[in-house]
Amino acid sequence: MTVPEELRVRAGAGTRDYPVLLGAGARLSLGGVTADWAPSVRRWAVVTDDRVGPLYVEEVEAGIQATVPSGPRVIIPEGEGEKTRARWGWVTDRLLESGLGRDGGIIALGGGVVGDLAGFVGATYMRGIPVVQVPTSLLAMIDASVGGKTGVDTPAGKNLVGAFHPPAAVVVDPEVIGSLPVAQRRYGLAEALKHGAILDAAYGQEIADSAPALLAAEPGPLLRVVRRSVQLKSRVVSQDEKEAGLREILNFGHTVAHALEHASDYSIPHGAAVAMGMVWEARIGEGEGVTRPGTSERLAEWLAAVGLPTDPPVVDRERFVKGLGRDKKVRSGMPRLVLLDRCGQVAPSSDGSWARAVPVERIVARGPWS
Repeated sequence: MTVPEELRVRAGAGTRDYPVLLGAGARLSLGGVTADWAPSVRRWAVVTDDRVGPLYVEEVEAGIQATVPSGPRVIIPEGEGEKTRARWGWVTDRLLESGLGRDGGIIALGGGVVGDLAGFVGATYMRGIPVVQVPTSLLAMIDASVGGKTGVDTPAGKNLVGAFHPPAAVVVDPEVIGSLPVAQRRYGLAEALKHGAILDAAYGQEIADSAPALLAAEPGPLLRVVRRSVQLKSRVVSQDEKEAGLREILNFGHTVAHALEHASDYSIPHGAAVAMGMVWEARIGEGEGVTRPGTSERLAEWLAAVGLPTDPPVVDRERFVKGLGRDKKVRSGMPRLVLLDRCGQVAPSSDGSWARAVPVERIVARGPWS
C-alpha cells in the first residue's frame, strides 16, 4: 500500500477543512484516518450495501479495529430505490438498537446511494455524528462523496430531503474500480466530463482522449481523473458550501437529467441521464443565444468517446414536464438551467447568478418529441 496523497477541501465558513485521501490501497489505511480526523469517535458503524459489503467490509473493519473497536455493520440492498426516508429510518433504528452513542461515527462504504443515505443518517443521528466516506464507484469518488450534500429521494423527486453534513474525511482507493462493470465506469465519467464542461475544457478533452485506459480501469489514468475532479469540485464547494451561488454550476445537465429519470421511472441510469441532459441543455443554450454554436457538438463528442449516450429516448412527455417542475432549482414555477458560454465556461445570468429561468416549452422543444 502506498502512502495516500492528501487533498484538502474547505467545507465552508466556520467549518473545518477535511481531507480527501487518494491512493491505491487507501481503504486499508482507515485506522490511521479515523484516528487523525475523528479522534473523538470511540466506535464506528459501517453502512454498506449487499454488493459492496461482501467485497470490502471485512478488510475495512479490520483497519478500523487497529485503533478503536468496530461497531455495528448495517447492510442495505443495492440500488437507487433504497435511498428513501423509510430506509433512512431503518438504518437509524439499527444503529439505535446497537447502542451507538454520540461518541460513535459512520463509515459510508459504497457508491453514491450509500454515501448519500449514510451521510444523511450521520447528519441527523444524535443531531450529528462524524461520517467518513469510502466511495467505491467512480461516480461517488469524483462527485457524491465530496461537498457534504446528503439526502434521500421522495416520490416528488430526487434529493429533496437532506442536509449539508461535510465528512470527517473521504478515502478514495482506485483499486476498487476494477470490480465495477464497464458501464458503471462510464457513468462516473459523465460527472468528470461535466467538470470539464463547466470549468476546464482541456480536462474534458483529456478524458475523451484517454477513454480506453479509463474504461480498462488502469490505476494511473483513473487516479489522475479522480484527482482533477476533486480539485475542481472542491474549488467550487469551498466558495459556496450550501449552494447559494457558484455551486449552482455543478447542476449543469441535471435539471433535464432528473426529469428524464423521473419520466423513465428511474430505468435510465443517473450517469446516462446526466450525459444526455448536458447535451440537451447545451443545445438549449445555443438556441437561447447564450452558448456558442458548436458547443453541444463538442460535448457530445467527449461523451461518445467514453461510450455514453447523447440523444435521449422518447419518454412520456407529461411525466418529463412534471419532473422539471419538481427540480430543486425551480423558482416561481419555472425551471432554472445552468447554461454554458462554451466548453469550460459557464455563462452567468443577467442577475449575476449561475442559473437562469427557461420556459418549459423551450426546454421541451429540444427534446426527442420534436
